[in-house]
Amino acid sequence: MEFSPKWIAWEITRRCNLNCIHCRSSSALEVQSHPDFSTEEAFRIIDDISSYAKPVIVLSGGEPLLRKDVFDIAKYGAEKGLRMCIATNGTLVNDEICTKIKEAGIKMVSLSLDGSNETIHDNFRNQKGAFAGTINAAKLFKKYGIEFLINSSFTKRNQEEIPKVYRLAKELGATAWYMFMIVPTGRGEEIMNELISKEDYEEILDWHYKMEKEEKDLLVRPTCAPHYYRIVLQKSKQEGDKFERRTLKFSTGGSKGCIAGQLIALIDVDGNVLPCSYFPKPAGNIRKQTFKDIWENSELFKELRDFKKYKGKCGSCEYIHVCGGCRARAYAVSGDYLNEEPFCQYIPRKLAVRN
Repeated sequence: MEFSPKWIAWEITRRCNLNCIHCRSSSALEVQSHPDFSTEEAFRIIDDISSYAKPVIVLSGGEPLLRKDVFDIAKYGAEKGLRMCIATNGTLVNDEICTKIKEAGIKMVSLSLDGSNETIHDNFRNQKGAFAGTINAAKLFKKYGIEFLINSSFTKRNQEEIPKVYRLAKELGATAWYMFMIVPTGRGEEIMNELISKEDYEEILDWHYKMEKEEKDLLVRPTCAPHYYRIVLQKSKQEGDKFERRTLKFSTGGSKGCIAGQLIALIDVDGNVLPCSYFPKPAGNIRKQTFKDIWENSELFKELRDFKKYKGKCGSCEYIHVCGGCRARAYAVSGDYLNEEPFCQYIPRKLAVRN
C-alpha cells in the first residue's frame, strides 16, 4: 500500500457560531487561546503542501465562513493545483457567499445535517435555526449549481433518524451522504454514554449495506466506521456478487476502512498535523517542519501504518487490511491508539478457534 496524502482537512479557524454537542475541537464564537493564523501563513502552508503532493484540501473549522479571507485562501490553493473544498454548518450561506464560492474555484461544499426536522437537528447543534440554515444553504447551492455533500453525525439521541436523514439528503439534491459514527473527542467526550452500542452499530451498518446496494443516484458512505468494509466483504461473499469491489475501491482508494495518517490528515489552527479530524495527538507541527517531513518521518504515522503493531482483536483479525479498526476511537476510549476497535463485536477466526 502506498502511503501518500490524498485528503487533508484544514482547521482554518476554531471560531464557530454554533455549539454542537459532539464538536471535536470544542469550537466557540470567541476562542482566545487558539487564534486564527494570518493569510500569509495560510499561503505558506499551501506552498509547502503543494510542493510535495496534490491532496484534496477541505477548509474546515469551527466555521470557516467566519474568516474574511477564506475565499482568498481557497483561490490561492486552487491556483496551486489543489482541489479546494469547504465544510460549513450552512447557517451563514447566502447569495453573496455562493457567488464567492464559485469565484474562488471551490469544487465541493459539505453541509451538516443531523436530523430530519428542526427539533432534532437544532438540539444536536445547540442552536435554534440551525436546521433552517442548512436547508436554506442546500437550496441556494442547487440554485447556483454548487455541488454539495451532506455529513450526518449520530449518537443514541438521533440514531432513529438515520433513514429519514438519508432520504432528506437525497431530496435536497446532495451529491453524497456520509453517515458519521461519533468519535468521542473534544466536546464529544461529554457524551460518551450516548455512543451507539456495538449491537446497534452492527445493525446500522447492515442497513447501510442493503441501502447502498439499491442506491443508484447518491454516493453513500459510512464514516469513522471502518468495520463496515469487513461487513461488505462478508456479505458480498455470501451473496456471490461484485458489490464489494466497487465499494472498497471507491471508498478508500483500494486500501481499508481507517486511513488516519495513511491517506488523510488534519492540520489544526495551531499548525499541528494530526492523523485525522478525531485523533487529538499531533505527529508534528507545520510551523516547525515541512509537511513532507511530518508525513514521511513521524513516528506516530509510522506506527499507524504498521498493522503488525495493532493489539487485541484488531491485531488478530483477518480483516485488518480492509478494516483496521478506528484508531481515533481506540485512543479516545482506551488511551492506546494501537488497541482494538472498542465498538466492533466481531470475533476474529483466530480467537474464535482458541475459544
